[in-house]
Amino acid sequence: MGAYLAKRLLYMIPILFGVSFLVFSMMHLMPGDPARMMLGQQAAPAAIEALRTKLGLNQPFLVQYIHWLSNILRGDLGTSITMQIPVSAYLFPKLINTLILAAGGLIVCVVIGIGMGLISALRKYTWIDRVLMFLAQFGANTPGFWLAITLMWLFATKLGWLPSTGMYDVRTGPSFIGLIKHLIMPAFATATVSLAVIARLTRSSLIDVMNAEFIKTFRANGISESKIIWKHAFRNILAPLLNMIGLQIGYLLGGALFVEVVFNWPGIGSQIYASITSEDMPMVQAGVLFIAACFVLINLINDIIIAFLNPRLKS
Repeated sequence: MGAYLAKRLLYMIPILFGVSFLVFSMMHLMPGDPARMMLGQQAAPAAIEALRTKLGLNQPFLVQYIHWLSNILRGDLGTSITMQIPVSAYLFPKLINTLILAAGGLIVCVVIGIGMGLISALRKYTWIDRVLMFLAQFGANTPGFWLAITLMWLFATKLGWLPSTGMYDVRTGPSFIGLIKHLIMPAFATATVSLAVIARLTRSSLIDVMNAEFIKTFRANGISESKIIWKHAFRNILAPLLNMIGLQIGYLLGGALFVEVVFNWPGIGSQIYASITSEDMPMVQAGVLFIAACFVLINLINDIIIAFLNPRLKS
């Protein structure tokens, strides 16, 4: 297991370098001049050129990338062009808010998705199975932003049960209950597609296992059905299920970015959107890099858990 962990950690290094290069290249190719943004549209050309030289913007692309990467490795994510404050101090609390939203979505899709899949598999080909799978199919084809707007219209505007906006910084927020109230609708909107994927995978995997020969042997030996399901069948579908859940975490992070804009959730997605519109490139670069690094780290944790559950996969 130690060799496997070391190998996976070594694999992360070129992946993170590749991600950083793609992020920097993407931002470098976008239109807009950071020096002009900092000095304003009415600034003299000589002043703009002097600032470009000071910031190193006249250097070749690779020189700029190496300088940017060396700063990142030292923990310096740069300074916001529009706010003139360190990016790391401003963006880190927003990353926490985004992770809270993604974690809420993960809980929703795991609990409800696995529950729906189990019920459908154990009631296969009945009307309950058909209704649940129809809902899963509907959820899989529903855009997250459309569902977010619909939930907001129904539960905030019409019924007044939940707040549509006003989420606060979790470090200074009033209460845990307030956080849950703000989290329910964005978490559901973020989790719908992943929920449907997990529900369908749980159903099909459990039906396959329940028809396997070793399950028939257990039944012939008089082992109770509940023991067969929870001790033997569910354990067999756990590894592929965890693998799929790990893949869905990346999707949840991506979906959370769009849902944040709809609910005005103070996370990285909302900040990236605001920074793109104001051409604050250091903020956008750091935000995208944060999300990409989280995605790589989560996949690593997922691979380790799966390898722990199924040692044969380590090879």
